[in-house]
Amino acid sequence: LVDGAMANNIATGAINGAEPATFSLSFLNSMQQNTGANNIVATTQNGYKPGDLVSYQINDDGTVVGNYSNEQTQLLGQIVLANFANNEGLASEGDNVWSATQSSGVALLGTAGTGNFGTLTNGALEASNVDLSKELVNMIVAQRNYQSNAQTIKTQDQILNTLVNLR
Repeated sequence: LVDGAMANNIATGAINGAEPATFSLSFLNSMQQNTGANNIVATTQNGYKPGDLVSYQINDDGTVVGNYSNEQTQLLGQIVLANFANNEGLASEGDNVWSATQSSGVALLGTAGTGNFGTLTNGALEASNVDLSKELVNMIVAQRNYQSNAQTIKTQDQILNTLVNLR
């Protein structure tokens, strides 16, 4: 390959008497794979030893940053949030998973801290948004209502028994 070209005869093994085909390969001008021209990518050295992912953090803007054993950090990605015209129209799929419906409208995607999207809080656990004392009072009221209804049914049953026994 001194001149960069090589001619080959290829026996096609084709039936019906096809002639051998001759073609030339030139390695000097271009090589292509998947219809793209060659690209030579230069690798660079940054002076740091190879590192393993040790931990990650999620920032208020939704960016996920990886912390490596060689004391380097790298952006791993960003969390995308979805907003809906009607949040009440979402369909519950269970396990705190929701899906869009015609009633909810299409998802409007964006990143935390932009537009109408809130921010994220790393490491926080949302507390229950239920007033425990109010719910306890509601449960006691429901139990009293049940007892009252049971007593009403019992009294009505006694009245019917008395009427039946009057004969």
